[in-house]
Amino acid sequence: MILDNILEHKRREVEALKTKLPLRRMEEKARSVQGPKRSLARALSGAGRVHLICELKKQSPSAGLLREHFIPTKLAKQFESSGASALSVLTETKYFKGHPETLRQIRPATTIPILRKDFLVERYQVYETAWREADAYLLIAMILSDKTLKVLLRLGNDLGLEALVEVHTERELDRALRAGANLVGINSRNLKTLGIDDSVPERLFPKIPKEITTVIESGIQSSHDIQRYQEMGANCFLIGTALMKCDNIEKKMAELKGESIGSRNARPLPSWKGGSKRDGKS
Repeated sequence: MILDNILEHKRREVEALKTKLPLRRMEEKARSVQGPKRSLARALSGAGRVHLICELKKQSPSAGLLREHFIPTKLAKQFESSGASALSVLTETKYFKGHPETLRQIRPATTIPILRKDFLVERYQVYETAWREADAYLLIAMILSDKTLKVLLRLGNDLGLEALVEVHTERELDRALRAGANLVGINSRNLKTLGIDDSVPERLFPKIPKEITTVIESGIQSSHDIQRYQEMGANCFLIGTALMKCDNIEKKMAELKGESIGSRNARPLPSWKGGSKRDGKS
């Protein structure tokens, strides 16, 4: 199973990093980072518009090479100028061909929040995320015990970072909420099979309290996909593959957001703004 291979490699990678930079030294470096963080929750909070978290991802296990000419700083600037609310950076090295240093590399070139997307399984990686100057990090409920999920959430909060907790099932959603997540990502991709089930957001979204910021992840290819999720009240989306494979980022983002080129007037949410469906009353 590809997920097992990724996690095995990730654990070996972290152990190798510890031999070069022990946990205590990494913690010191993380806590020495100065400067304000950019709030992901705040960036996604504006109602009545489409928020896109645009992902820098060179390759994926399911789709292979996505973008041959992959220049992170250039892509980050294009995403922001085209209206991205935040950036996601895939930092896994072997299967996605990313690198954690990309976080620090793109930060001076942008003003919007940067989310580290990787397979975080222990405290060392949260400290590294702060040291690399990200603003937020992904936690995948499926690969973490309840105890570890809570520990990594609290540690991030202590470091001034925000965590997007990714779920795929009702059980994972319940665990995420009990752990204290206030940013939840609903992933349509099954990490065991890599298949996409676009009914997952439809099942889980109404079960999430309306005060929780919810992001729809994976499988979004067009404005039709976004409009379908908008109709149930969603307005935050993490998009990687569709943007990495497109020829014109500005045009693709405008299409996804229901805008004309150069406009920032996104397709409005339905007039009920998702309240009744999210509350489970419709």
